Amino acid sequence: MPITTANHNRTAAVTSTQTQRLVVAFSAAILGAWLVYFAGFSHIEAVHNAAHDTRHSAAFPCH
Repeated sequence: MPITTANHNRTAAVTSTQTQRLVVAFSAAILGAWLVYFAGFSHIEAVHNAAHDTRHSAAFPCH
């Protein structure tokens, strides 16, 4: 299914394939997992506390 975007007076058709969507989704999942792992197991107290406070402010239980 093509995605069409308008740019000023021109219309450009941008198509994305299933493979491209899967690559983007997989990359986002890997980046997100790495960020959660980094913040959760970080020995840098400020990073861990910032992630901890963010989880609590989003009403997400973490312990």
